[in-house]
Amino acid sequence: MPNGGMNKMMKQLQKAQAEMGRMQEAIAAKTVEATSGGGAVKVVANGTKSLVSLQIEPEALGEDNREMLEDMIVAAVNEAFKRVDDMVAEEMQKLAGGLNLPPGMF
Repeated sequence: MPNGGMNKMMKQLQKAQAEMGRMQEAIAAKTVEATSGGGAVKVVANGTKSLVSLQIEPEALGEDNREMLEDMIVAAVNEAFKRVDDMVAEEMQKLAGGLNLPPGMF
């Protein structure tokens, strides 16, 4: 590859790195919401897969519902984390598509 081509590729990689940093900050600030049990449990997670909030409807509480409630919480959290993964994949696709880098760079 001629020297000019290498310089161009290095500039593209530096641009990609800067864009990646901005994208990571933007993703970390975004939130996703997921529910389970027909809305009895609602969770909100941020782009770094940290649980931001957990809401449980009063009718879901009670000793008779404890095991079911635990399952609903796990289901809602797992769905929220899946949505974070989907959001990150979508943002990565946008980033990779806009940089015109050679295939296989991401």
